[in-house]
Amino acid sequence: MLELFIDADACPVKEESYRVAQRYGLGVTLVANSWMHIPNEQWVRLVVVEGHLDAADDWIADHVGADDIVVTADIPLAARCLEKHALVLGSTGRPFTEESIGDALASRELMADLRDLGTMTGGPPPFSKRDRSRFLQRLDEMVQSVRRRT
Repeated sequence: MLELFIDADACPVKEESYRVAQRYGLGVTLVANSWMHIPNEQWVRLVVVEGHLDAADDWIADHVGADDIVVTADIPLAARCLEKHALVLGSTGRPFTEESIGDALASRELMADLRDLGTMTGGPPPFSKRDRSRFLQRLDEMVQSVRRRT
């Protein structure tokens, strides 16, 4: 059965994910480094991991399966999930694919180098209503595409 995994610590689209999951009868697993409030529903669970900085990423990568959907802004985690044939969607509605992940990893590395050199000091643009809308549309499309295949 299709499962929705959310890299939950800094995810701005949890509520949107719940709405789509409820519409399609999906299970949702939020993975975080600390406790957070979640809906009191049988189809939603929270996994709190402890340990190193990437413990939540490791848990998701270890438990995701083919045709599951992962919501994350973490590019290395996206790459690990794609290797397991999961679908991956960024919180701004940008899907990560086999075709795009190499460029995303390279851009991430370049931006980290520029920040280290002090050339670039800003972060990503603020999350917008347009990002939220695009996320909802793409998540819905991903769920439908998996359901058609299975």
